[in-house]
Amino acid sequence: MATTVNIYLTFKGNCEEAFNFYKSVFGGEFLYVGKIKDMPQQEGMPPFTDSDKDKIMHISLPISKETTLMGADYIESYGYEFIAGNNFSISVQAETRAEADKIFNALSNGGTVEMPMEETFWGDYFGMLVDKFGINWMVNFNLKE
Repeated sequence: MATTVNIYLTFKGNCEEAFNFYKSVFGGEFLYVGKIKDMPQQEGMPPFTDSDKDKIMHISLPISKETTLMGADYIESYGYEFIAGNNFSISVQAETRAEADKIFNALSNGGTVEMPMEETFWGDYFGMLVDKFGINWMVNFNLKE
């Protein structure tokens, strides 16, 4: 498998509605649908509000052999605010853990690390950053492969 790049969209509470629309356009089936309430509470972060619990934590819809459209809702209790223009990220799926680190470290040079590369509760090695040009990036390596 080669390194792949996909777009990750973020919504203001209507991610599920949007992805059902995209599914009607592109067809296919969701690979994964997870809600905020399915996510373990993160240490040092405020508890999820009742209004956040049924929002989408992660959803993915393959739209071709090479491309998967991914998305989530902003978690307002975590201090995220929806602003048109900041509601997408470029998601990189690396072939190896070392490649994930290399890409993450290079992209974060001069930028801001939002979440350092770490093993996650969903079983991947993952990190998020904003590069020095203001572009949001997610870097992932599937530890199960």
